Amino acid sequence: MSKTKAWVHAFRLRTLPLALSNIFLGSLLAAADGKFSIKIFLLASLTTLFLQILSNLANDLGDSVSGADNENRLGPERAVQSGVISKKEMIRMVFVFALLSLTAGLFLLWEALQLLSYTQAFVMLGLGLLAIAAAINYTVGNNPYGYNGFGDLFVFLFFGLTGVVGCYFLHTGDVNWSILLPATSVGLLSVGVLNLNNMRDIENDSNSGKRTLVVKIGSEKAKKYHLFLIGFAILSACAYVLIHWNSIYQLLFLISLPLLLKHIYVVAKNKVAQELDPELKKLALSTLLFSLSFGLGLLL
Repeated sequence: MSKTKAWVHAFRLRTLPLALSNIFLGSLLAAADGKFSIKIFLLASLTTLFLQILSNLANDLGDSVSGADNENRLGPERAVQSGVISKKEMIRMVFVFALLSLTAGLFLLWEALQLLSYTQAFVMLGLGLLAIAAAINYTVGNNPYGYNGFGDLFVFLFFGLTGVVGCYFLHTGDVNWSILLPATSVGLLSVGVLNLNNMRDIENDSNSGKRTLVVKIGSEKAKKYHLFLIGFAILSACAYVLIHWNSIYQLLFLISLPLLLKHIYVVAKNKVAQELDPELKKLALSTLLFSLSFGLGLLL
């Protein structure tokens, strides 16, 4: 594998649609309320993409250092594990994307200052710094939270609640608390992607000391947990629509339902962990479809 190809693999481009789901939904919710800024949308998207790549690179580094990435891992080969990219090179790239995330976030806040007070801007800056720290500390550091079963919680907070509500707030300068319902939907679907990843790697994670939630509860309970994540995500979206019912177009998000139901069936019947790998991409794209269709349904 060439070094260029190894870097592309390390960026894990298939995770980027999932990262953009919360930005698209937050922006469309704001647009449905009559407030939308193309600059905010583009800068928020750029910041989120940088954060996602940062998280992917830090995960590659952390799992390699800890030994979680080894010849027994079922997922795609990692860059540092393969030896094509050195630990030193990966550390340098982690710093680069941390700086890119911070820079894009500062430009985003600068653009949003026309709606925000300085106090609100500092709060958003604090959340941004926490997001950068969370992206790195998932598997890097003396006590990475991803190794102690807290990855699901952090994904829910940053790829659901914070991502959607924060993006909406930057567009509008206000918070409509009912959007916590669709934000919960995206957060739970994002956790579902992580849960799939951990179900695929359960044996290797357990052997290498990576105590993910799946390792703690076991594969069968993880399947039930997965059903809860997808099911409650759909119910949360339905609850928002019922509260704000205006037209039949608000049910547009149900076009993602057949994909999600098929996905649940595949996971429930799965017996070979490696066969879950294609489902990660499918659920990520289904989440993006959900976000776009839910938001567009409010605009029609």
